[in-house]
Amino acid sequence: MNEKIKMQLHCPMPKFDFEVITLGHGSGGLLTHRLLQTGVFDLFKNDHLDQQHDGAILELSGKLAFSTDSYVISPIFFPGGNIGDLAINGTVNDIAMCGATPKYLSLSFIIEEGLTMKKFWEVLVNIKTAADKAGIAIVTGDTKVVEKGKGDKLFINTSGIGVVHPKAAIHHNRIQAGDAIIISGNIANHGIAIMSRRQGLEFETTIETDSANLNHIIIALIEQFGSDIKFLRDPTRGGLASVLNEVAELTGLGYEINQKQLPIDAQVEGACEMLGLDPLYVANEGLFVAIVKQSIAEKLLEQLKADENGVNAAIIGYVTEEHRGKVVIKSAIGGKRIVGYLTGEQLPRIC
Repeated sequence: MNEKIKMQLHCPMPKFDFEVITLGHGSGGLLTHRLLQTGVFDLFKNDHLDQQHDGAILELSGKLAFSTDSYVISPIFFPGGNIGDLAINGTVNDIAMCGATPKYLSLSFIIEEGLTMKKFWEVLVNIKTAADKAGIAIVTGDTKVVEKGKGDKLFINTSGIGVVHPKAAIHHNRIQAGDAIIISGNIANHGIAIMSRRQGLEFETTIETDSANLNHIIIALIEQFGSDIKFLRDPTRGGLASVLNEVAELTGLGYEINQKQLPIDAQVEGACEMLGLDPLYVANEGLFVAIVKQSIAEKLLEQLKADENGVNAAIIGYVTEEHRGKVVIKSAIGGKRIVGYLTGEQLPRIC
């Protein structure tokens, strides 16, 4: 966890006149008013939110990107973060993968009664920290409370909107044989960080979630390399393998990756082996896959590795005319195998 988050997690919690959230806090009445006024509006303060309206009136120009996501992760606190910063980073990154700068975000909570205000405040502080780091404003939202046993502590929904960079041309139909496949960092950290806290599956590890906002480095790369960046996607649920299978199906081209080139932490690799998990399918929350023109791949990689979110980036393979519509991995011992879609749910409630 970075030092800024560590510092903000120790900021004083306002003096609430209640210790736990009750059904009344979702009523729209006095308790809802106190919940929002005591901490939420002050913490996320900006001109749009200060109106305390049911929506937000925004000024945007140019081509827009829009995305929405819901977060039901279990547990809501995990090594390196919690559901709060995960929710912000997830939607920020979805906007960034469109080649856009995220501008505004909606934030909605579904809270199970009984959640303590201490825990809810920790989530709110991580939300604020992540939003500030991404440079996105929270402008509207909603709060609902469900009965004990009808939820699981806290669910979050976020929707984001951003402005597409004029040099961006992100679309799978621009991919061609010979293009390079780049991953921005070590795979599978997030999934293993979550599994290290799952009931009945706890084991000793220092691995933390890789959750991070990627919009600043994405825009810097687009500014430098423009339309030579053809495709971007963050490999969250289903991992790297699912992203590559999706794009292989969309383009009808082959995608070949090299196991030796895949960046993975030794602890993560060992944990995957112990749990019987294939790291290619394990979720990530602070990575992106880029498919780029081969001639700029090395220069792009150099710039990416200079960023804090790209130090372990690697060129992991290439697009090919062979085995069309398939993803193939060359193993460390030289053999090849097809990497298909994930069947079933390898890691439920991972984001």
